[in-house]
Amino acid sequence: MMSRRRAIAVASPVPFVSASASAAWELNMTPGVTEVSQSVYSLHMTIFWICVIIGIVVFGVMFWSIFNHRKSKGAKPAQFHESTTVEIIWTVIPFLILIGMAIPATGTLVKMYDASEADMDIKITGYQWKWRYEYLNQDVNFFSNLATSQDQIYNRDDKGEHYLLEVDEPLVLPINKKIRFLVTSADVIHSWWVPSLAVKRDAIPGYVREAWTVIKEPGIYRGQCAELCGKDHGFMPVVVKAVPEEEYQEWLLAKQELARQEYELKNKQWTMEELVARGEKSYASNCAVCHQANGAGLPPTFPALAGSGIVKGPVEKHAEIVLHGVSGTAMQAFGAQLSEVDIAAIVTYERNAWGNNMGDMITPQQVAELKNK
Repeated sequence: MMSRRRAIAVASPVPFVSASASAAWELNMTPGVTEVSQSVYSLHMTIFWICVIIGIVVFGVMFWSIFNHRKSKGAKPAQFHESTTVEIIWTVIPFLILIGMAIPATGTLVKMYDASEADMDIKITGYQWKWRYEYLNQDVNFFSNLATSQDQIYNRDDKGEHYLLEVDEPLVLPINKKIRFLVTSADVIHSWWVPSLAVKRDAIPGYVREAWTVIKEPGIYRGQCAELCGKDHGFMPVVVKAVPEEEYQEWLLAKQELARQEYELKNKQWTMEELVARGEKSYASNCAVCHQANGAGLPPTFPALAGSGIVKGPVEKHAEIVLHGVSGTAMQAFGAQLSEVDIAAIVTYERNAWGNNMGDMITPQQVAELKNK
């Protein structure tokens, strides 16, 4: 599992030390690229130095007292009880310190939770183990899956620069816009976390939680799920790509056109070869993490698909399992996650891969009929 410290430590300067050296230390928070993240960092450093000063004063007095009032010097302990002056001092000073901490902390917290007057809304849904992004009122939604290859994960290939922190579809956002995130979950508790944006919200089934950001600088910002959510918790990274407004609008138009074309594909007359080719890619993104790229599975939790009685059984029953999942097992229902085309492609691919060689197929139209039963 990728260490969360790596995600936190990028560009995280410690006072009086160069940014590159401090990043190597991996000791401090990142100041981030948003106003809120920088406020959080400033608050963190303020509290840190207050604690340092308190520690120096307390331990300084303690060590001075031990050294100068030791028994070998003939020191006699002072005798006093119920000193009103001492009690006032040790009550008032901590009170003033806490007030000094609370004022900036309250201001930062109020700012963090003020998601009003957003320029755009994005719904973020956590799944085991991927993220779904829906651009509300923009007719764009997609899943973001881990892009790190299985060969890297299982040490058959060298680790890449962004090992376990790369995805096939990043969340693309415009800079200098207030963006409200609506975070929820479709299964278990996840947590959407991007340190550079100072955004971390638990995704809880049945609840929608708000967060927001305004990104000032174009760039790619990486994070992870920060809530232990199951077997592949360490394999659901977050990647945010911030771009200028013009580039964002071009991307949005291209995505909307792609969505329109995808919708029309379910009425296309597909050949088995076309479905198998598409199914291989869809399987790699959605199924290989549990059933492995070679269909061998991870028994007993994730059964093998190569030679499986289900895969070699009736095609409609096979498709229904992919659509609706299997109650009481780790097999998810993909009917709400994937299009009819992708489900048809995955089922057709599974039935004709790894030596199954069933020689049959199911069309997107047939999948749509099964979905509506």
